[in-house]
Amino acid sequence: MVYQSRVLDRQLDELITVAPAIAIEGPKGVGKTATALRRAATAWMLDDRDQRQALDSDHTLLDAHRGTVLVDEWQRLPHVWDAVRRRVDDGAHPGSYLLTGSASPASAEGTHSGAGRIFSLRMRPMALHERGLWKPTVSLARLLEGSAEKIEGTTPLTSRDYFEEITASGFPGIRPLPPLYREDMLEAYLQRVVDRDLPDLGFTTRRPETLRRWLAAYAAASSTTAKYSEILDATTSGDGHQPTKMTTISYRDHLTQLWLLDPIPGWSPSLSPFARLQQAPKHHLADPALAARLLNQNAETLGSPRGAHLAGPLFESLTTLSVQVAAQAARGRVGHLRTRNGDREIDLIIEGRAGQVLAIEVKLTASPTDADVRHLLWLKQQIPGHIADLVVVTTGQHAYRRPDGVAVVPLALLGE
Repeated sequence: MVYQSRVLDRQLDELITVAPAIAIEGPKGVGKTATALRRAATAWMLDDRDQRQALDSDHTLLDAHRGTVLVDEWQRLPHVWDAVRRRVDDGAHPGSYLLTGSASPASAEGTHSGAGRIFSLRMRPMALHERGLWKPTVSLARLLEGSAEKIEGTTPLTSRDYFEEITASGFPGIRPLPPLYREDMLEAYLQRVVDRDLPDLGFTTRRPETLRRWLAAYAAASSTTAKYSEILDATTSGDGHQPTKMTTISYRDHLTQLWLLDPIPGWSPSLSPFARLQQAPKHHLADPALAARLLNQNAETLGSPRGAHLAGPLFESLTTLSVQVAAQAARGRVGHLRTRNGDREIDLIIEGRAGQVLAIEVKLTASPTDADVRHLLWLKQQIPGHIADLVVVTTGQHAYRRPDGVAVVPLALLGE
């Protein structure tokens, strides 16, 4: 399979010149190993029992070769993390170690956090602008800098194309497959989480179908701030069986360890605090394709009355994934805004390191109206000196700036 360049490649090439050890973390299948192998002189693949046993018995093997050493799936041998940390403390050169992990270890007892020694880098499924469908013309980094004066560009993509991308997934090994086989692979991915990945973390459920129902309920809550108690209520089966609150908390914690949940936190402005902001997270799975599969949706159903209620939330999830990838490269923090009484909501808030704010609304429409931008303009009135830009992401074909200053950008034209 031909390697597709990722936004993280540029981040990694920059960091590897200054950081002795870098951990690339994210869910299985996002491309961590392929990305790391391109920079490694030596690779220890810890899903191989023989290699795992060899490194477990002799940590000095980490020093046996020159160049960058990759430890893949390091969580299978957690004390390797400490071994690398000690080498950093002893003066390891920049670019000495890469660690990739698709889960936090089942037990981190005795393992140092690595703070200040090992740089952690999150890798997500492929953003839309990484998939090569269309060349973006609007840079999120420039929007965040407040320097994107000219908003322009045209794309032929329509809502149907976005529905295809929602269900195609951002997993490099799955998206090129024929649609039906792709659905089978996503089903297998979810099943492996239940049958293998969670037990590897020390978590085994007596009722796998209940976990699957909870995951589907979480998927149905995509792009909302639904209370976890509401998600729990939606998990009740036809026979009246419902998992306990403690059980679902365990689901959430272990799925977070696998990087499968990627919620957006409530925004807490650093420069101009608001008194009435709600801090509940907005729910998202790591890839909207997983949500679509859990809910038995494909591109055709999302474009029909049957799936219309899910089309908007899953389009927002796809947009959120793309914004998360681009914002990470721009060193921006991503949150969402919602007042406690729900009268003001903004889908995505990106805050830069200088406190500047880029506010984004996501609309499943080709032509946003004045009503679609009213909360953006309200925010500008609240913190006029801190707004870098205001954006509505759409399914339209043209990028432009409205007379009120709000940028209208089709998702296909939004890049890093």
